[in-house]
Amino acid sequence: MSVDPQWLDDQEQAAWRRLVGVMTALPAALDSQLQRESGLTHFEYWVLSALSETPDRTLRMGCLAGMANGSLSRLSHVAGRLERRGLLERRPDPADGRFTLATLTGTGWEVVAAAAPGHVRAVRRLVFDALTPEQTTLLAEVGDRVLRTVEAERSP
Repeated sequence: MSVDPQWLDDQEQAAWRRLVGVMTALPAALDSQLQRESGLTHFEYWVLSALSETPDRTLRMGCLAGMANGSLSRLSHVAGRLERRGLLERRPDPADGRFTLATLTGTGWEVVAAAAPGHVRAVRRLVFDALTPEQTTLLAEVGDRVLRTVEAERSP
């Protein structure tokens, strides 16, 4: 026996279409800017940026995947590419060899530091310049609620 879905009303449908538009267009625009100006994909930038903000610029790969909102498999592929470019290094975790650590290299630090100003300008231009301070607060609240729901669905 199948149950009919609870269809979206007009307001929900309009909001959903806009959200899908943002989820599609914004990453593409940010990816384009980063590739054009820094030779990095948006995901590569997120990985390097996450490492740049941690003590010793080092994280376990599993933790880094979570911070970059990517799967461990995707991160491993990207980390290999970044490693070949000399931007990060991987090694077994000395505290527990079952885990792998990723460390931002000096060259990786220089690349992410050089990419950051252009990326921030793009984020500001594409997102925050269009919002009032109140809308920025609301955007954060809405994002938190949706992320909590999505993360709860992912967790066993």
